[in-house]
Amino acid sequence: MNKIKIVCDSLSDMTQDYLDLYNIDMLPLSVIIDGVEYKDRVDIDGEKFYQLLRNEGVIPKTSQVTFGAFYENFKKHCEAGYDVLYISAAASATGTYQSALLAKAELEEIYDSKIRVVDSNTLCFTISILIIRACQLREEGKSIDEIVDHIESVKDMAYGCFLCDDLLYLSKGGRISGTKATIGTVLGIKPLCILKDGIVDNVGVARGKKNVAIKLVDIAKENGISSLEGRTVYIGYSDDLKERDRLEEVIKRELNPSEIRYFMIGCGIGTHGGPGTTGFICWKDGAKDLL
Repeated sequence: MNKIKIVCDSLSDMTQDYLDLYNIDMLPLSVIIDGVEYKDRVDIDGEKFYQLLRNEGVIPKTSQVTFGAFYENFKKHCEAGYDVLYISAAASATGTYQSALLAKAELEEIYDSKIRVVDSNTLCFTISILIIRACQLREEGKSIDEIVDHIESVKDMAYGCFLCDDLLYLSKGGRISGTKATIGTVLGIKPLCILKDGIVDNVGVARGKKNVAIKLVDIAKENGISSLEGRTVYIGYSDDLKERDRLEEVIKRELNPSEIRYFMIGCGIGTHGGPGTTGFICWKDGAKDLL
């Protein structure tokens, strides 16, 4: 296996089992709640985060991983003789990509190691399935440049969708107007969103939660997911386990995945989606021939 260190940040919502399995480094974003700064998944976990949002009505903010954090992390691995691959959240959504590029530029003048920074052009666990694929390729003995070329070729085949249960958080994050949020809340409207071209794109709505799961699956079918046979689907949840289980039931019936795994939607997406956010991540149909 080549000496390649793969790095991500907590906006990817990478699960601990994959972090351990592939020895991935995860750098934490900062979450600011009532003026107190927490390191995501260091000082605060998902359960505490959603409890604060639901029980105390707080509106959080997030802060990107700093240049200094990237510099120190990359430097450590370069000194140990590793090449470094960092797969970032969409550059259009966060400044972490640029911070990583700055760290790369400084360190490559000092060390012989290669440092590669890839813009995933997506968010949440959709980043993680790209990272997992990169780790698999590393295990197969691929070089860092071969891995980067492959990830660039398949990254648009990664699909993510979710529902937002509370319009307040989309409103506070500037995704919709306060007026729309108020009217939508009164009418029980739930936005249905996909991750597309680095942004959260509202592509539909549901009235109440009864039909949300089937509508999410219908939207997936319209966006290149006819079946998940032979593929894994990753169901993301916040603090609504009933909706998670309802979505799992519909996915099993309609898409027939080979495996279902879970991840908790973290502070990054949770800041804009709020409690109750639920969704799923998978590869589109055409990716089967590429992976």
